[in-house]
Amino acid sequence: MLSDGVLTGLALKARRLLGSLDEPSLAPFLADWPGRERPRRERPDHAPPEPPDSPAPASGLRVPDVGSDSRLPVLRCLTDFAADESGFGAPLVADLCRNHHLLSWRQTYAAGDVGAAFLENYAYTEIVGMNSVPSPRIACGFLILGPSTLYPRHRHEAQEIYIPLRGTARWQQNDAVWRERRPGAVIHHTSDEPHSMQTGAEPLLALYVWRGEQLNQKARLA
Repeated sequence: MLSDGVLTGLALKARRLLGSLDEPSLAPFLADWPGRERPRRERPDHAPPEPPDSPAPASGLRVPDVGSDSRLPVLRCLTDFAADESGFGAPLVADLCRNHHLLSWRQTYAAGDVGAAFLENYAYTEIVGMNSVPSPRIACGFLILGPSTLYPRHRHEAQEIYIPLRGTARWQQNDAVWRERRPGAVIHHTSDEPHSMQTGAEPLLALYVWRGEQLNQKARLA
């Protein structure tokens, strides 16, 4: 059972990374993050610092048991991600790569919708949300896209933040021009805003955060 271990550790590192970014669009996502920091008690001078708060499971809930669904083909890209030990968000990426086999990797679409080639180059895993560290309004996890892969135009009710961690990809929002997004960029999708992504020679690893009332709704191809 991944209770206060892998899932909570990844969620804590993700929260720290998000909090380190000077980006106003992140404020409502962080405000709804589970287990927000509690007020600190008065401490005597020279006392050792208290440990940082971890994401706390909602009252009456526990982190569910999770396991690897399968060895999805795109997980081959984790070797490349792990090799970059000094890139953006290095502690978070290293923790993910070290523990990826303990996470539940999923795919939203069927081959009839997006084609078999896309499914060989696509997977995501959740670390905060309805099937992980419990949260009623926030879902957070990682997306992997293989090289030379188009994630088709899609939309969803939840607001969304994407932050590339490894790899440079092009993004399109609504009908705007495609823009190249590098690791560390903050990409904000409003509710039901159509968007798509295209990788080049490098695979993409990105942190995503959803915010909304219906976190169990899936993305819809637009």
